[in-house]
Amino acid sequence: MSTSVSLSGAAMADAVTMTAPRLQECPDCGQMQVVPAMPPATRAVCLRCDAVLRHTRFHPFVLPAALNLSALILFGVAGTLTVMSVTNAGQQRAASLVSGPAELEYYGLWELSVVVLVTTFAAPLARVLCMLTVLAGLRLHRPPAELRAIYAWVERLRPWSMIEIYMLGLYVAYVRLSAIATVTIGPALYALGGLIGVMLLADIALDDQAVWEAMEPPNRRRRAVIRGLRLGTRPDTACRRRLGCDTCGLVSRAAEGTPCPRCGYRLRDRKPKAIQRTWAYAIAALMLYIPANVYPVLTVIQLGSGEPSTILGGVVELVDYGMWPLALLVFFASVAVPVLKLIGLGVLLISTQLGSPHGLRDRTVLYRVVDAIGRWSMIDIFMESILVALVQFGTIASVYPGPGAIAFSAVVILTMFAARSFDPRLMWDRAQPLARPSAPTDTP
Repeated sequence: MSTSVSLSGAAMADAVTMTAPRLQECPDCGQMQVVPAMPPATRAVCLRCDAVLRHTRFHPFVLPAALNLSALILFGVAGTLTVMSVTNAGQQRAASLVSGPAELEYYGLWELSVVVLVTTFAAPLARVLCMLTVLAGLRLHRPPAELRAIYAWVERLRPWSMIEIYMLGLYVAYVRLSAIATVTIGPALYALGGLIGVMLLADIALDDQAVWEAMEPPNRRRRAVIRGLRLGTRPDTACRRRLGCDTCGLVSRAAEGTPCPRCGYRLRDRKPKAIQRTWAYAIAALMLYIPANVYPVLTVIQLGSGEPSTILGGVVELVDYGMWPLALLVFFASVAVPVLKLIGLGVLLISTQLGSPHGLRDRTVLYRVVDAIGRWSMIDIFMESILVALVQFGTIASVYPGPGAIAFSAVVILTMFAARSFDPRLMWDRAQPLARPSAPTDTP
């Protein structure tokens, strides 16, 4: 049975543009419900798990386009100028956004070089370019169908765009470098700070469903509005057989495996083999977590002497310098987060396989947290890429990467794949039948 979701945000106004009512499947719990007509600056939340289904905006196309264009300009500055430079014993070295990956590749860690290059340069740039291409294409009288495939990549690239995490890695590297050399901040660092802020504002200003609806053929858009109005006025038992697209969110009556009528991607009732794939990724990450903490991630040489350092060794070094807040940050991101994420995935998998009906909302929140925090463990990897690029002064002071960094980056990537492979709707499917909400409730 479909129900109307609850709304929060701006008060209803008479002279505002209203969205059309739409049947939508909650991506977190699988509840089919009608998202009613909404004015700008209004949020629709799921009746069952409180997931945000849509957040409308006053300027869903113009403002994101302007912000993404600003992001592209800032990206050009950040990618071509110096991020940071160090001076030691009369020698000077400078690092840019791509010099870290180049230095890692020079020392034979090409796998780590690819990871850093993709997450700090390729993925963020591709995401901005895709967004600008789509928003510019929507200005055409007939937007080309290819825009739908391009826009699908905007969301796929989101978790792999890690500029904000790279900035934290820069800060940790700055603190560690201050103990052995004179550090100078480059203009690219300020551009990176502006880029992070602009990209965040662009994400906030974007109404994802407004973009998909603008790319939808007008005749199909009218049919969807009519269906939404009908579903909002009477129960529709057939909605249980409808499929919500994982890519664009469109609900359509179609056989599983057929292309989505709006975006063209394959329709699936649930993610295929979600439990098995999540277990496989989680177990692989757990196995690699041991060498990631046993093998050194880097070696620091000062005045001809030094020894390899593990992740925990780096935390101890920060403690020795009296930098307790920074040591806690690195410990939480690089040591605690991977362990907590693996434990969280284990709880989700086991409770889902047992069909437990207890704490479904809490477990859904746990899934959202697990999905969001895993990428922040890359702080240590980004810090290492910066140190390797800057500290190469021979026997005076040098930093060399270690094999533990490859294992650790693999742990982070595998846990991200595990979270993305898990389907939280299975928790609700396999639980005992629960009382469904009969009426919407307002949220503050």
